[in-house]
Amino acid sequence: MIDVERTIISQYANSPIIVQLVQDMNAWIDQTANIDAFYNLVWNVDTAQGYGLDVWGRIVGVGRVVQVAASGLFGFEEATTLSANPFNQGIFYNGASTTSNYPLSDNAYRTLILAKALSNISDGSIGAINQILLNLFPGRGNCYCTDGLDMTMTYTFEFLITAVEDAIISQSGVLPRPSGVQSSIVVI
Repeated sequence: MIDVERTIISQYANSPIIVQLVQDMNAWIDQTANIDAFYNLVWNVDTAQGYGLDVWGRIVGVGRVVQVAASGLFGFEEATTLSANPFNQGIFYNGASTTSNYPLSDNAYRTLILAKALSNISDGSIGAINQILLNLFPGRGNCYCTDGLDMTMTYTFEFLITAVEDAIISQSGVLPRPSGVQSSIVVI
């Protein structure tokens, strides 16, 4: 910060224009606002937005875009393996790919980043996986991981999960799974 009294000689100390110029220059070179903005928008994961969250995603190793399987197509169920819906409740199937890219919102991506960070430092135990599940789905209901004791593990959800949440669980790698262990998702 520039000391106005020490910067301006006494001859011009009462000149409002020069005093204002020095004060404006002081504001122009002050980087406090820029540092605060950088801290809030990039560095602090709890308040980061957009690009800042993308940086955090690269650091922990999780992407913002997930592949969500298309559902709710109009058609006949026996004609395809896709689920079919009646009139006015689904879109026409045109033969194109049945998946689409879905970018997560900032809040959903922040939750995924924090869960992935926890996954990166966890020991892979059932307790640690259950804590990650609680962080991913706070206040939604019971969700837990169980060991089948035969090289299988099951992620159980006692609430409905959306297609996006299913994609996060199955594609993001946020839930640790030991090597050689088969995992499955059960929705009760």
